[in-house]
Amino acid sequence: MRLIAVCFILLLALIQYPLWLGKGGWLRVWEFQRQVAQAQANNNQLKERNAKLESEVADLKSGTDSVEERARFELGMIKKDEVFVQILDSNAIMPPSVPATKFADPAPAANSKKTSTKH
Repeated sequence: MRLIAVCFILLLALIQYPLWLGKGGWLRVWEFQRQVAQAQANNNQLKERNAKLESEVADLKSGTDSVEERARFELGMIKKDEVFVQILDSNAIMPPSVPATKFADPAPAANSKKTSTKH
């Protein structure tokens, strides 16, 4: 009776191995599900980016407002007869001022090459 129980447990373990660790086992299925979820999240981010780019292209094709906005903010351009006003935040950290010193190049070193002449 004891031998039958041991054989039964051994057969049960052999049957469970492919279910959990085999080629189509649960561990691989869970790993593939995780990879699919990650790929779907990445695809959703790329779709959002593409939608933003498509809307930007449509804006650039349809009128001059977006071109003018880019010229103003990215290139600092202004229209004729406009006045540029810049408002600085008083809480902004200002970089330390660099003293206005003239940086002189060090004196050129004397030519220390020795030349030998053969007569």
